[in-house]
Amino acid sequence: MATIVDVASLAGVSTSTVSHVLNETRHVEPETKARVMSAVQATGYRRDVLARSMRRARTDSIGLVVSDAGEPAFADMVHGVEEAAAQLGLSLLLANSAEDPARERAAVEALLDRRVDGLIIARAAGSQAGLLERIRNEKKPLVLLDRLADLEVDQVGVNNQAAMAALVDHLTDRGHERIMLISGDLRVSSLRERHDGFRAAMAKRGLEVPASLLCEGTVTAQTTFDRVRPLLDGSAAAGPTAILACSTVLAAGALRAVQHQGLKVPGTMAFATFDGFTYPDLFQPQITTVRQPAFQLGENAVGLLMRRLEDPSAPTKILRLESEIEFRSSTEQHLHQ
Repeated sequence: MATIVDVASLAGVSTSTVSHVLNETRHVEPETKARVMSAVQATGYRRDVLARSMRRARTDSIGLVVSDAGEPAFADMVHGVEEAAAQLGLSLLLANSAEDPARERAAVEALLDRRVDGLIIARAAGSQAGLLERIRNEKKPLVLLDRLADLEVDQVGVNNQAAMAALVDHLTDRGHERIMLISGDLRVSSLRERHDGFRAAMAKRGLEVPASLLCEGTVTAQTTFDRVRPLLDGSAAAGPTAILACSTVLAAGALRAVQHQGLKVPGTMAFATFDGFTYPDLFQPQITTVRQPAFQLGENAVGLLMRRLEDPSAPTKILRLESEIEFRSSTEQHLHQ
């Protein structure tokens, strides 16, 4: 294996000059720099990245743990983190917890073992209380992504309650008063915020929400289908005229239930969702969707992490970005037309 001495000998320079060229720690004349880089290529020399990182106390790598990398919104967040990290010359180590707290903790432990410079986490439902304390004990910078918490830690997410209020206003303006909310697992903070935003917006309109119109706790498309289908039976008293789903998975199960019961969207049922589907223009009808600025969330998470790395004593920062509502035909029809 070639050494830095081999490179210096071939280039006709000192080992310190080779080091300055490779680490960009001092100006080196272009002609000399070119000779060094040519010698590096000729000898096949590779820097000892681990030794260099130990000297700098940095590895130029960050860890990202998300709860479901397959969901469209999380996929876009991952891309945002990747792009921002690449522009800064950082390596990204990615793990998917699959909403499993034990798997999440194992991922965090593995990333800490690899001495990443900091962590970005979209926490799993039921995330273990001691996990964040474990990261603090390692004195690793941490940013919470999407799923925020009442904690003194840097975070970036969206204004979920405002988006939900706008959806409720949109539907009630069209005559809908019996709106079903499919909120999913309320241990997930973003889903809890959407749930609370729905109830507050309905109360502001003077509308009660019976328990039969609150579908909580389902986590898969199948369990959502099983829960929603009987509630859409024609014999069910005071059934909904509109459905709001709080995530892509919940929307998939609810739409299956709507189709199974022979209901028409938007003819007999209005429908809207958060996050939505890839290639939404291919859906018929086209679904009204609250679209998070997911890519920007990922970029901002990296920005917050680098800010913390550069200034560990900086005040905690929490960013709330605004979502965009894409109003489409699934909610445009007025109820009494």
